[in-house]
Amino acid sequence: MKKALITGITGQDGSYLAELLLSKGYEVHGIVRRASTFNTSRIDHIYQDTHKADMRLLLHYGDVSDSEVISNIVYNFEPEEVFHLGAQSHVRVSFDTPTYTSDVTALGTTRLLEVIRKSGQPIKFCQASSSEMFGSSKPPQSETTPFEPRSPYACSKVYAYWMVKNYRDGYGVFASNGILFNHESPRRGQTFVTRKVTQGIALILAKKQKCVYLGNLEAKRDWGFAPEYVEVMWKMLQQKKPGDYVTGTGESHAVREFVNAAFSYAGLSPSKYVKIDKRYFRPTEVDYLVADTRKAKRDLGLDLKVKFSDLVKIMVDADMRAAGLEPIGEGDKLLSRKFPKRWWIVD
Repeated sequence: MKKALITGITGQDGSYLAELLLSKGYEVHGIVRRASTFNTSRIDHIYQDTHKADMRLLLHYGDVSDSEVISNIVYNFEPEEVFHLGAQSHVRVSFDTPTYTSDVTALGTTRLLEVIRKSGQPIKFCQASSSEMFGSSKPPQSETTPFEPRSPYACSKVYAYWMVKNYRDGYGVFASNGILFNHESPRRGQTFVTRKVTQGIALILAKKQKCVYLGNLEAKRDWGFAPEYVEVMWKMLQQKKPGDYVTGTGESHAVREFVNAAFSYAGLSPSKYVKIDKRYFRPTEVDYLVADTRKAKRDLGLDLKVKFSDLVKIMVDADMRAAGLEPIGEGDKLLSRKFPKRWWIVD
């Protein structure tokens, strides 16, 4: 069977990707950071007892800041595919921790590429690049749009992007960049704006929270459904040649639109419950991102099913259920028609 290594396997994308690869018969290895408490909630439902003979999901303690750990995993288990999703990925936090963000998000990619190069094996590598790299460049953004990063996180991702291209061109490594625009789900981290909104709504309805504090409501983003994006990353490594691919819905909506849609779906007025806190504003903002996906449609058959309004309903329903409430149900119906039930698991 094929073997794959996933960094960031306990995150939103990592958990969905692990499920996808297991469903395709892969043996999946994941790197998990050691902590005093378990941080594997997103993958607990697919993890098996380590004593089972047919176990295909194996977790290894480590960090992309440690080259030795990465080397040991690659040399000992010989994965054919490496999906690099691990990063300090919160844009606002990157302003507070720029050195750490650079070490993990930028140099972490270099460490992985160097291990792959030195292994001498035909390992395929997928880098989870970000639409934040485009920053203040004019929309729509495609593979040829110049990068104008506006945060330490975005700068780190640009560095990683170019390292991927250099290892591809200089050493012949099968290395591809998936330039992923914003993608959300019920497993999105609770400090990211979309999840903060939908979880806040559920807690307000459950009378456990009085309001939601947010920052800039005017920023526009191209939002899609995370499980579909990890399938695109997998398809990138099934191509005959490596390349870079922009992935998004081709639609852009302001944060304010997401807020209004989510509160309206739940029957609440955002004006009553949403408060603005300047602490959540970035020193430099990215105003307008929207994907030009013509290349991905041509080469990968990109066809994202979940659009903006569907995504809002899916996330609100999931967070209502997690809060012990009866979901409205429209989001659940969408999921049941299009996707496997395992994707309903909430963080």
